[in-house]
Amino acid sequence: VQLQASGGGLVQAGGSLRLSCAVSGRSVTANGMAWFRQAPGKERDEVAIITSEGWIYYPNSVKGRFTISRDSAKNTVYLQMDNLKPEDTAVYYCASSARPAAWEQEGYDVWGQGTLVTVSS
Repeated sequence: VQLQASGGGLVQAGGSLRLSCAVSGRSVTANGMAWFRQAPGKERDEVAIITSEGWIYYPNSVKGRFTISRDSAKNTVYLQMDNLKPEDTAVYYCASSARPAAWEQEGYDVWGQGTLVTVSS
């Protein structure tokens, strides 16, 4: 199983970015998928979680601004990020679970390499 994340970059506050996570060796619709982020000096936290049945979770910090989605034909998961804020600056990681759903980091056994998102004020 391999995950290839892309789409990070530098954006001004209020702007948008879309991250992509191409998955090989495991289905994005049969397994739980998620995006996490880690800012400098901080712990890695979840940003969006989607289960095999399509249940979605966002923390309050991104709710209403971020949207997770998946394309079964491309076996790819996306994270659309709108109205970005400087505090969204972090390395973003996609992750895949061997189970249909996982609500904690420990439930994800395969991780992408991370893509850097920088939001300038």
